Amino acid sequence: MPEDPLATLASLDPDLMQHIKETNDLIYSGGALPKKYKILMAMAFDAAHGADLGVRALAQAAMREGASREEIAEALRVAYHLAGIGTLYTASAGLKGVIG
Repeated sequence: MPEDPLATLASLDPDLMQHIKETNDLIYSGGALPKKYKILMAMAFDAAHGADLGVRALAQAAMREGASREEIAEALRVAYHLAGIGTLYTASAGLKGVIG
């Protein structure tokens, strides 16, 4: 399992990390939108913002929630359409070794 990218900040400000965990629990809990779709949305945002490690982690999380390769691909198509070609470079780097 890869190291937590926020580990250093967690040791500096554990109260903030607890707040982030509680917020994540609220945001990603099941509701009108299933958790899988919320994670796919977050993955698309990370791709659009150049966060390849986020794409990787979120794609894996989405697959654990039952997302298919096709759903991941379609989410990234939407991100590309709205945010441009850089999204696809980020997504490809993030998905290396995860998908195909």
